[in-house]
Amino acid sequence: MTKTMRFEIVRLDETNGSAADRLIADAATVREVVDAAARTGERLLIRPCPTV
Repeated sequence: MTKTMRFEIVRLDETNGSAADRLIADAATVREVVDAAARTGERLLIRPCPTV
C-alpha cells in the first residue's frame, strides 16, 4: 500500500506575515492552491506534513 504525501499549507497574513489559515492537502491540491496564490500574489508557506 502506497501512502499519499501530505503537505501543510499555511496562508500568511499580508500585513505582518503571521499564519492566517492552515490546510493539510495532497500534492494535487497543493498545485491548485499554488496556482491560485500565484494569480493573486498571496503568500504561502508549504511544508511536508508528518504521516498520520
